[in-house]
Amino acid sequence: MPKDAIDQIERFKEFLETVYTRELNNAVKWGSKFITINFLDLSKFDVELSEQFLNEPYETIQNARLAIDQLELPEKKTFNIRFINLPTSQTRAIRNVRSVDLFSMIVIEGIVRQASDVRPQAVSAKFECPTCGNMLSILQIDQAFKEPTRCSCGRKGHFKLLKKDMVDAQRIVLEESPDTLEGGSQPKRLQVFLQEDLVEPKMEQKTTPGTRVRVTGILKEVPILLKSGAPSRMFDLAVEANNIEPVQESFEELDISEEELKEIRKLAKDKDVFKKLTDSIAPSIFGYKEIKSSLVLQLFSGVRKVMSDGVIRRGDIHVLLVGDPGAGKSQLLQFISKSAPKARFLSGKGASGAGLTAAVVKDEFLKGWSLEAGAMVLANKGICAIDELDKMSHEDRSALHEALEQQTITISKANIQATLRAETTVLAAANPKLSRFDPYTPIPAQIDLPPSLINRFDLIFPIRDIPNKEKDDKIAGHILKFYRGEAKEEDTKIIEPNLMKKYIAYAKTNIIPKMTNEASDEIKDFYVNLRNSTQNEEEQKSIPISARQLEAIVRLSEASAKIRFSEEVTREDAQIAIKLTKYCLMQIGFDKETGQIDIDRFSTSMPSSERNKIVAMKEIINGLGGEEKGISIAMDDIIVAAKDKNIPEDKIYEIIEKLKRNGDIFEPKRGYIQKI
Repeated sequence: MPKDAIDQIERFKEFLETVYTRELNNAVKWGSKFITINFLDLSKFDVELSEQFLNEPYETIQNARLAIDQLELPEKKTFNIRFINLPTSQTRAIRNVRSVDLFSMIVIEGIVRQASDVRPQAVSAKFECPTCGNMLSILQIDQAFKEPTRCSCGRKGHFKLLKKDMVDAQRIVLEESPDTLEGGSQPKRLQVFLQEDLVEPKMEQKTTPGTRVRVTGILKEVPILLKSGAPSRMFDLAVEANNIEPVQESFEELDISEEELKEIRKLAKDKDVFKKLTDSIAPSIFGYKEIKSSLVLQLFSGVRKVMSDGVIRRGDIHVLLVGDPGAGKSQLLQFISKSAPKARFLSGKGASGAGLTAAVVKDEFLKGWSLEAGAMVLANKGICAIDELDKMSHEDRSALHEALEQQTITISKANIQATLRAETTVLAAANPKLSRFDPYTPIPAQIDLPPSLINRFDLIFPIRDIPNKEKDDKIAGHILKFYRGEAKEEDTKIIEPNLMKKYIAYAKTNIIPKMTNEASDEIKDFYVNLRNSTQNEEEQKSIPISARQLEAIVRLSEASAKIRFSEEVTREDAQIAIKLTKYCLMQIGFDKETGQIDIDRFSTSMPSSERNKIVAMKEIINGLGGEEKGISIAMDDIIVAAKDKNIPEDKIYEIIEKLKRNGDIFEPKRGYIQKI
């Protein structure tokens, strides 16, 4: 037999006195505004009462608060009651919430996509009748502020407002986590309203956009108004939160079973585990051994470090693929986004800076501004795969600078100042301006990306589609084998995608390798020797490697150790990292003119060899024209002097044109130049 209100109050009073006396006294002692009740404790005490709580939460919670008021506590105080550990029967996926769940207690989980400003909200108001002086109290439970319609004396309207009881309120928007989606499903969203202690500063920090949370609350309808202002037959769904718990940012939600854990540990002991993982990356795409090896290391990532001075060194490995269309870049990105335990995929053509980083949007409900997280924030501690990076606007790309290195996103718009976490690994792809990759032209001149952004990627790989009879025969045979269904023989070498995902998640969660002296010495020797390789002392030295690449080698080495579940980074791990880094530098940093590696070919807009020629030309012009301005210098004299310094004639004219554009010189008449 269902309990009435009086029975509920008495049973709650008995329950609190029996089970939660200590918690109540502590709440009074420490000035807490709420107490947390474990649903399991309530169901053990009274099954019927716990069922009523699930089905009629408004009334039951109100009766529980009345029960607290009747208790003999050291200090009379009203507490909010927060419930945890509800049965799994009350858990709903956001996309499965329906009208049948209205006014019942449910549990939902998702990622905070938007968070509005905290605003005061009226919960009740007291009015005075000017005619008879009668006091009228009105509960404010609807969206619109309500006034009394009639007094007992017969007066209608125009009542005097005496007092409003206000509480802090906030609206957040929860979005389904990408790991719960199937196929190309669009993630669903649900509004959640927070009040009182749930929006305190400490709690607000735990509900910033990008945070994963678990919400316990009452599902309610929200009226939708027509353009005329009249209420619509359709209603929106929202959750009035009773409790909110931040979910630890980890990959534990993948739910690794004991059998899978045994298989994972067995795989880690396999001496060929790195090769097997590499072969499992997009097996339908032929070749790209070095790229696939790098993507495996990227999936595992290095170790994030916080230095004694507070400086943070990222552990995430950023990779950029640049190359010809149809070479498989997008397929590689799609595969990685599906293989990573947590990932977001987006195309640069359809992504704005707001969609990539964060945005401030108008809040229609609380009439303020909301902070909305973008893909980089939502993929925190995961991978963000960005296709067509070069197609994004300049403003959108500039937002990536902070995200790639500092791994934070700072927003300062519409009176909202916030810093969001974006500990995200970035895998990006870009196409050359002229469609085909040119190995003789520096990368910044080929793709529409600033050198400062390109330089933040640990590894950059050019992908070229060059006709080669032997290679083309293998590629065609490989592709056609899949279409004929004859690729099953090779499946034994490939790790099943679900197992690979859990393998990566376990390694990232549990393995934190430390650098050994042997590995450190190996990396140091490579770095020092490469930086000080033989060069022409008369010219400005090119820089073959910088501290950025050194840190990248460390991260790659740590990732290699994680693959083996090793607690130490060995010399072999360092050698793997060095080999990949050297391969990458030779592909994008090798200057065929000097025969040396020059990182200026991708980290600046001009290689050092070209810079040296410009300096030499300026010296020639200064030498022929002297220090005085207004002296005309014949081009024939410049060409003769430049050839003596081994500058090709075509380069001479090219440099002269650059100096003209920069405003260093001008041409007063044909065949002559003057300094400005």
